[in-house]
Amino acid sequence: MHDSFAHIGGFLATGLREVTTDLAALDGAGWWAVVVSYEGKVTCARFGDVRRAPLPRPATPWNGPDRTAWRSSLDQDGYERGVQRIRAHIERGEVYQANLCRVLSAPLPGSGSAGPLGLAVRLAEGNPAPHAAVIDVPGLTVVSASPELYLSRHGDVIESRPIKGTGATAGDLLDKDYPENLMIVDLVRNDLGRVAEVGSVSVPSLFEIEEHPGLVHLVSTVRARLLRGAGWPELFAATFPPGSVTGAPKSSALRIINELEPQPRGPYCGAVGWVDADRRQAALAVGIRTFWVEHDMICFGTGAGITWGSDPGLEWQETELKAARLIGLASGGGP
Repeated sequence: MHDSFAHIGGFLATGLREVTTDLAALDGAGWWAVVVSYEGKVTCARFGDVRRAPLPRPATPWNGPDRTAWRSSLDQDGYERGVQRIRAHIERGEVYQANLCRVLSAPLPGSGSAGPLGLAVRLAEGNPAPHAAVIDVPGLTVVSASPELYLSRHGDVIESRPIKGTGATAGDLLDKDYPENLMIVDLVRNDLGRVAEVGSVSVPSLFEIEEHPGLVHLVSTVRARLLRGAGWPELFAATFPPGSVTGAPKSSALRIINELEPQPRGPYCGAVGWVDADRRQAALAVGIRTFWVEHDMICFGTGAGITWGSDPGLEWQETELKAARLIGLASGGGP
């Protein structure tokens, strides 16, 4: 399958009609695959043939890089130093929480390696995810196994389901995970409140434990009704980047992240999903557990939310836990 395509939310989209960087197009007509990088680079791809269908089988199986070929933008020592620096910012009262992320990358094997569909099938079998997506359009290839909803839309009702708190089992969730989750829920409520009808922001569920392959997450739900006249540009202006992958207050966290992370996050921690402008429905995931291809390199991001209670070694281990299963699936012939 060498032509442009997307498979997201159970929809198979082919017949690429246009690609734009204008979020306002999502308020017009048509079905769109959407990727917005953490840095704000927008790719909206409108497809003409969209139908419910399972993930197609690839012509050839995925052949990824060797497990030992992956390199991290921050090594363990550098990451732990970053955690300490964030704790120093917290001590000075500049921020309550900030996410510290690193990007793993490896060269893709040459000829004969399957395209993104092969990797998407590998992830679907080995790490099924509620917001799995594969998008392959000119200049952009993304394969995501995201468990986290950034924004869904049903008419005027907007919903976000931020994740904060990760453990191998529910018993591994830490005391710090609950106030950290609540802090991000408050941030998301405030973000949505900027484009919501007054009084319409609610929290239908708080601190749900969700099980995923190899780990559990602490998840909450925030819901709101969109202001009349507000569209996708206003929604993104109010809520992007997602609070769960930045920190609180968001402006301070963004500044600190920019100081500490040596490499752009790209699609990681951005938004990946679909928008049906005709039906005014959408589901955009936070671009975590997400691979992308850049100049014959395959990249993957992992990170953790840092608070005053963070232990640098444990935070590094959390980033390893989040990456291990997926990097294994994407490497060579499998884990």
